[in-house]
Amino acid sequence: MLTEKDLSILREYKAKGLKIVFTNGCFDILHAGHIAYLKEAKTLGDILVIGLNSDDSIKKIKGPERPIQDELTRMVILQSLKMVDHVFLFGEETPLVLIESIIPDVLVKGGDWSIDNIIGADLVIDYGGQVKSLNFKEGHSTTSIIEKIKNL
Repeated sequence: MLTEKDLSILREYKAKGLKIVFTNGCFDILHAGHIAYLKEAKTLGDILVIGLNSDDSIKKIKGPERPIQDELTRMVILQSLKMVDHVFLFGEETPLVLIESIIPDVLVKGGDWSIDNIIGADLVIDYGGQVKSLNFKEGHSTTSIIEKIKNL
């Protein structure tokens, strides 16, 4: 959730000419696919901002057994990554409110998302920004990790 202080910091970045890259997700069990994706996202700008689904929004999207890790834990893990500059929690099923507030220069999602299905793409494009679907690292998914653990 963005505070006025957060928005002020983001406006300062823009005033300095820094390019803000935004992505979002659950990041329930961080894996190599996430790391590769976040590294690539960071190369597209100066400031990498992550919109992190709250526990409640993940339950709505993925069902009652998710998330595996609570939102505070997921936030701490993401904030510890050197390529991540800011992490903001959101409770809605989509990050549209965050995107409308931030108006990033670059909006990215993983390669399993086509650009026409990326929430907020039209808004970012209308403001002169870019929308990208980044490389997808095959064989890495939270769901497959959970299934593997269940089958031990």
